[in-house]
Amino acid sequence: MVGPRWQAVAALVDPVRRALYEYVRRQRRAVTREEAAEAQAISRSLTAFHLDKLVDSGLLRARYEAPGGQPRGRGRTPKVYEPVGDGVTVTVPPRRYELVGEILADAVATGPPVAGEAALREAYGRGRQLAAPVADVERDAGELARVAAVLTEVGFEPCADPPAGMVLANCPFHALAARQRELVCGLNHAFIEGVLDGLGCRQLTARLAPLPGGCCVEIRQSRAG
Repeated sequence: MVGPRWQAVAALVDPVRRALYEYVRRQRRAVTREEAAEAQAISRSLTAFHLDKLVDSGLLRARYEAPGGQPRGRGRTPKVYEPVGDGVTVTVPPRRYELVGEILADAVATGPPVAGEAALREAYGRGRQLAAPVADVERDAGELARVAAVLTEVGFEPCADPPAGMVLANCPFHALAARQRELVCGLNHAFIEGVLDGLGCRQLTARLAPLPGGCCVEIRQSRAG
């Protein structure tokens, strides 16, 4: 019998369906069929087909909701979609990386202060290390674009947040953050600071600002000194 996780993986094999799923995940609100169709430049009927398949697989949930701030017309209330859970990870055979992560997070959080300090230094250093190739290749890109390239690769799902900033719609370590929030949020902050320094971003700063359903860190323009 095929389990729910395999059904979710099978649903994402189709590139159009996967692109729709990624689009809905990146939004910070429920999305209508019309919005998704326009974003992916495909027909509304094809969009509806794929979105409903994603609902059937458990990756999205759907409901009927009138547009906010607009008077309700005579037509049907639009169907909107939003993501369920934290995404899908599959390994064959199963790997329990989250288990060892929980063990290490608990050990650091309950151990001597030097353990937490060492973890923060490692997170910062790893951020700088991952940023280095992008800094060399994307010299002509703006600072936010370079940061987004690195954080997208890691799974943070960066989203522009005008006038001059970025929020992170996903925490790659959500399960651990729910268990040891102070520790994991601190590691996220240190990691992203390392990314900014590794990219040479002098006009940007990372700060703790927990986002419901997302990451605890946001990126803003530095204040003029």
